[in-house]
Amino acid sequence: MQNVLPKISVITPSFNQAQFIEETILSVIGQHYPNLEYIIMDGGSTDNTVEIIKKYEDKITFWKSSKDNGQADAINTGFDKASGDIICWLNSDDFLMPGALHFVASKLNINAAEIIGGNCFHFKENSALAYGSNIEYASINFDIKDYDFYIQPSSFWTKKAWLQTGKLDEDFHFCFDWEWFIRAKEKGVTSTFTCKYLSAYRLHQYHKSGSGDNKRIQEMQKIYEKYKQFENLEILNYLIKKKNKINSVLLFCEKIGLQKVSHIFAKLLFPKLLKIRWRKTIQILSTLN
Repeated sequence: MQNVLPKISVITPSFNQAQFIEETILSVIGQHYPNLEYIIMDGGSTDNTVEIIKKYEDKITFWKSSKDNGQADAINTGFDKASGDIICWLNSDDFLMPGALHFVASKLNINAAEIIGGNCFHFKENSALAYGSNIEYASINFDIKDYDFYIQPSSFWTKKAWLQTGKLDEDFHFCFDWEWFIRAKEKGVTSTFTCKYLSAYRLHQYHKSGSGDNKRIQEMQKIYEKYKQFENLEILNYLIKKKNKINSVLLFCEKIGLQKVSHIFAKLLFPKLLKIRWRKTIQILSTLN
């Protein structure tokens, strides 16, 4: 007898992203995964998002469009409705790579609390700018409490991992995924990483992670405080003040071909960095850029 594929629940939170959401929907239903549960939680969009959703509603398990209390609330509500053995969320401006769902179904043990993290193709809308990722390297060299190296649209986990960790913290609006991954590790959820590209992440004028500035930084500060990462908090506060100047030094070194020794110049010009591991400086600096 052929084994039945595990049910996968994909949650898409959305709000006023009609220009992107059709591509997101097609990337999910176009997986042709036979045991798919697709849920769209729209926050009451005023553009033509609802018309696009209705166009595909025969392929969508559940959808609603009404005011919510933010993205984390919409995702939590979607997961409350989800009955899949494997779950994830995919924002309405990102999309899955072909074969992603079949791949994660073959890798996750639905009877264990597990996360799988894959690579992601990042691209800037209406631009030639594009780059990949190296999550396997990041997972070996970085600590999740220092730096959020999980790429959210390329991350999938078992229902058991979700129940063991708990819901997203709705007090966060920019860093709730990072906080959840830290909490998952503390709750004993195991993670594996793959070099396979599972999603594409769109950078655009209205994309949330690239905005927020001070609010996003304040949430980073709260996470470091919550998980007793006081050294990181001190580094973060220093880098907030010196970020632009340090970036200028690093960029100058890159232009003149001295990128490999840029850390020496940075530490000479900013002596406080002498007390900090350079890798940790780069990790935290990257979250500010």
